[in-house]
Amino acid sequence: MKIKFTAILIGLLVSSTTFATNPIWGPTGHRATGKIAENHLTKRAKKKIDKLLKGESLAFVSTYGDEIKSDRKYSKFYTWHYVNMPLDSRYEDIEKNPKGDLVTGINTCISILKDKNSSDQDKAFYLRMLVHLVGDLHQPMHIGRKDDKGGNTIQVQWFGKGTNLHRIWDTDMIEEWNMGYLELADNAENLSKAQVKAIQQGTVIDWVHDTHKLSKIAYESVETGENLKYRYSYNHFGTVRKQLQKGGIRLAKLLNDIFG
Repeated sequence: MKIKFTAILIGLLVSSTTFATNPIWGPTGHRATGKIAENHLTKRAKKKIDKLLKGESLAFVSTYGDEIKSDRKYSKFYTWHYVNMPLDSRYEDIEKNPKGDLVTGINTCISILKDKNSSDQDKAFYLRMLVHLVGDLHQPMHIGRKDDKGGNTIQVQWFGKGTNLHRIWDTDMIEEWNMGYLELADNAENLSKAQVKAIQQGTVIDWVHDTHKLSKIAYESVETGENLKYRYSYNHFGTVRKQLQKGGIRLAKLLNDIFG
């Protein structure tokens, strides 16, 4: 009886740790965005990026921003992965995190990449970070409320298994679709040049506002403890796919401006 109770307790602790602190698009989502971005780069930008990354693809480096979280020397970058914003607010009006946020992180990366005095080593690091952060910018729960940690503390179920609202949008819907990042990228919507240009217009803050509209929809889409299944994916996975594509197209715009 004691062994059974211990096993249950360990299971609950693992579930709580895994789901309550998960702060990312899953690797598949990030890689799909990186691959889509590659499809929209200029030849000049591709050449310069390839040199900096020593042949590694944008898809490959797209998860770097999360990989380094296990190293404490990179802890100062943790707050760069999100923006805490009350619903119906605008970035310009919110209290800013003194440690930085998604917007300041992206702008720092851009500034260093544009600086002719930056070393190649620094440029390679901040290029990897930029690829990751632009992906994060397009995940609605990365621009969520502070009190629930971007949906991380809103506990729900996914096909009967414990998870949270943040992870539903990060990983669960993508994994349930059961496609690799190349399949997701290759099956992105066919857009005209005019449609691509329209998506690329605006500033990083404009893109934050664009994603934040979806944050409200995501919050309103569930009730705490609800068991989400196929219907939820049917209603919302199209939005996930569009956000992955927008992220790739906008990332390409930034990289073309920097390197093109």
